[in-house]
Amino acid sequence: MAERLDLERGMGIGAFRSGYYLKEELVRFCRQEGLPVSGGKEELTRRVSRYLETGEALPPERGARPPPGKGDVTEDSVIEDPPSFSERHRAFFVGRLGEGFTFNVPFQRWLRANAGKSYGEAAAAYPLVMEERRKGKTEIGRQFEYNTYIRDFFADNEGRGLSDAIRCWRRKKGMQGSHRYDRADLAALEGGDASAGEPFIKEEP
Repeated sequence: MAERLDLERGMGIGAFRSGYYLKEELVRFCRQEGLPVSGGKEELTRRVSRYLETGEALPPERGARPPPGKGDVTEDSVIEDPPSFSERHRAFFVGRLGEGFTFNVPFQRWLRANAGKSYGEAAAAYPLVMEERRKGKTEIGRQFEYNTYIRDFFADNEGRGLSDAIRCWRRKKGMQGSHRYDRADLAALEGGDASAGEPFIKEEP
């Protein structure tokens, strides 16, 4: 039995019709050749057949796109304007990204800003959006720790300056465990004039 030929420009129509090609392969070929990628497998097969046989592009069939709210969401489905957050859309993302997927606010913003792109592109963008979200939370968490420490330091050390608080904070943040203020942190001030009034330093969390 002859091996199935790869789907590519210039292959004979007979070879194409005698082979079995997945929808993903048909979509990839159409995209490479600048053909429409919408529609089901049967429509894509007719489009590719016409192109291989005549070199002409078969336009999308009228009514081929399912009405809003119906049908499966696929890699090539276009993000609506405004985007939908329905169960069928969630099922698409869960199938590609796992049960941990959620329509969180940053991703909803991404979908709204990228209406017209494909849901395949959205699935690829999701991890990047989540990474940016995680970095943002990390920065907020560090700033919160610093602000809390400085507040608690002043509450326990009336009369001491910001430079003392920062010196103790620097020591504390370099240690494992909790970064909450503790009187033991004053050890960082030993060996010098703790209230000498160092120049103001804007401490980065």
